Amino acid sequence: MPPRVELPPGLRAAILAAADGALPLECCGLLEGARDGELFRIKAIHPARNLSPDQSCFEIDPADHFAAQKAARASGHAIIGCYHSHPHGAAQPSAADVAGAGQDDFLWLIAGEGRLNAFVYRDGGFRGCVTGADWVTSSE
Repeated sequence: MPPRVELPPGLRAAILAAADGALPLECCGLLEGARDGELFRIKAIHPARNLSPDQSCFEIDPADHFAAQKAARASGHAIIGCYHSHPHGAAQPSAADVAGAGQDDFLWLIAGEGRLNAFVYRDGGFRGCVTGADWVTSSE
């Protein structure tokens, strides 16, 4: 069974709004939550500054990353993934995403063309696309 994502509608809307607001640059941030087997439960998002000078890449500010980790621990959660946008492309992993990924079982949400798609990085590549009707939603 492919990985599933539990994402409250308000957080999904916030990520899509951040993607629109960052144009023409990529937005980025971290996902706080918990993982139960193949279920990723997102409880909060932590927007981050994008330090990349390249419009087609993202680099999360280390200070923002540290603050998100601290907040997640204080809530009894962990950082289980990241999100970013592709302002000029599809909501699919790019070559830059593959090159920049490295942590197995890390969830990636990618916004592009008005869509938000989910991927898990595992064994050197992105797998387990969970989108559309496969989304598990939560009212939290």
